[in-house]
Amino acid sequence: MRPVLFVVFAAFGAYSLYVMWELGYVGLWQACMANIGTWQLLLDFIILSFITLGFIWRDAKRTGRTFWPFAVLTLAAGSFGPLLYLLLAPSGRTAFQASSAASA
Repeated sequence: MRPVLFVVFAAFGAYSLYVMWELGYVGLWQACMANIGTWQLLLDFIILSFITLGFIWRDAKRTGRTFWPFAVLTLAAGSFGPLLYLLLAPSGRTAFQASSAASA
């Protein structure tokens, strides 16, 4: 799974750099607030980010990893925080894989 995460991280990172080059950080947020459709997507993104942070926090406590750098990255740059958290998992096992293995 790690190669897939790396490809997603790299491809999304390249695309995000392109968007930042074209719009800038503030311009990206302005585009996210352009109309009610983009507001809906923005709010959905924010809700999903906080749900994901809850999973990361619980997994970080369980595995003894540091939570705050990934939380800050998630709040500043969205899915880069969770993607990096998964990429840097020490054993290559995610919380989802560990919980499914424990229940089996």
